[in-house]
Amino acid sequence: MQDNHSRSARGTLRGLHYQVEVVQGKLVRCSMGEVYDVAVDLRRGSPAYGRWVGVTLSDRDHRQLWIPPGCAHGFYVTSERADVVYKCTAPYAPAHERVIRWDDPDLAIAWPLQGAPLVSPRDAAGLAFRDAPACG
Repeated sequence: MQDNHSRSARGTLRGLHYQVEVVQGKLVRCSMGEVYDVAVDLRRGSPAYGRWVGVTLSDRDHRQLWIPPGCAHGFYVTSERADVVYKCTAPYAPAHERVIRWDDPDLAIAWPLQGAPLVSPRDAAGLAFRDAPACG
């Protein structure tokens, strides 16, 4: 088990991150602020393969999102700042990390954007969903 903590400013979009071979399940919550949190099913053979789910997580509602192993994860910050904390079922393995573009047209995620998002160079260079390796 591994704990992670991410602090981001309004408009930051992180993801969609996942690992191959050393897959991670994640239990995600927002301990400060508010985010729109997204999971994408990348498990070949799953009836939900290629589908996404998005929920708002905030420090007010204390909701959490379970992201099963084999799913990609990302979030968009809708408050001034946000702290996202998540427990992972496997350690971070940089050699196995993959990124799918947040704006992939095949996924058509309905992010609640408030202008152009702030995206890291690594996330901006993510793979297209159709080119990304699946899990399982």
